[in-house]
Amino acid sequence: MAREEFSPSKAIVLIVEDDPLLRMLAIDFIEEAGFDTIETESADAAVRILEARTDIRIVFTDIDMPGSLDGMKLAACVHDRWPPIEIILTSGHNFPSAETLPERALFFPKPYDTAKVIEAMEAFIA
Repeated sequence: MAREEFSPSKAIVLIVEDDPLLRMLAIDFIEEAGFDTIETESADAAVRILEARTDIRIVFTDIDMPGSLDGMKLAACVHDRWPPIEIILTSGHNFPSAETLPERALFFPKPYDTAKVIEAMEAFIA
C-alpha cells in the first residue's frame, strides 16, 4: 500500500518513554504518519491508561523504564491482559532475543529507523 493511500483510521498508539525528548520525537513521527497518540513516562502509568481505555491499538515502549515495570514486563502484561493490542519495544541498551519477546511483539534497537517503525505499525492495523 502506498504511503499516501494509508489511512490508520485514527488508530491510537500509546507511547511509553521516560525520556521527554525521545517521547516528543516519537509523538511527532507517529502523528505525522496519521496515528493518534497517548503518551506516558512509565510502564506503571501505561497499565493504568490501558485499564481505563479500550481504543488503544499499539503500545510503543522503551524497555529501560523506571518504576515497578520495565518495558519487557509491560509487554508481557499487555500480551496477557490485552491480547489484541500490538507491541513494539525499543532500547539502546537491552537487545532481547526473539525468544524473550511476547508473541507478535517487535523490537527495534535505538536509534531506530522511524520509517520501519511506521511500516510495522501500518502492518499491524492493516
